[in-house]
Amino acid sequence: FVSGVDIADATLIVGRTEDARSGKLKPCLFIVPRDAEGFGRNQIDMELHAPEKQFELVLDDVRLPAEALVGDEDAGLLQLFAGLNPERIMTAAFGIGMGRFALGKAVEYARTRQVWKAPIGSHQAIAHPLATAHIDLELSRLMMQKAARLYDDGDDIGAGEAANMAKYAAGEACVKAVDQAVHTLGGN
Repeated sequence: FVSGVDIADATLIVGRTEDARSGKLKPCLFIVPRDAEGFGRNQIDMELHAPEKQFELVLDDVRLPAEALVGDEDAGLLQLFAGLNPERIMTAAFGIGMGRFALGKAVEYARTRQVWKAPIGSHQAIAHPLATAHIDLELSRLMMQKAARLYDDGDDIGAGEAANMAKYAAGEACVKAVDQAVHTLGGN
């Protein structure tokens, strides 16, 4: 699935070129103009209604000039991953923020909702899962900050590894925090 291709002037595509010395195919990064011959898109019908549409890309014997190559011919994957690192770090930040928001609502509710003349947050069955969700969010935040620091330092390989872990950890932590918030709020 790819979105935005219907409004983009060009699309970044990972393709393969043949190494003249070895005959092996190696990945390269290309800019493909929307009107390139053989480049098309098919809209995918989705059950979910969203403002952006999803597309399948069609590349049928697309030929590109040498200037369509992005960066070095031998470093397509490195260039791709270097470009994806900021997206992964941003996605981790988004998940952490969403999890923190949900957790904040749940903690406030647990502090103010009274049952048997005590706040529900005073009971371990409520407090401990919220604390665990907070720990998971903070751990993913640390990994996200490490990824951002490595990216800022120009360490693309280290940043890529840390960004992958941060994105995964933040996604997991966000889902757990939101789930626990729903349980804590009990439909309120």
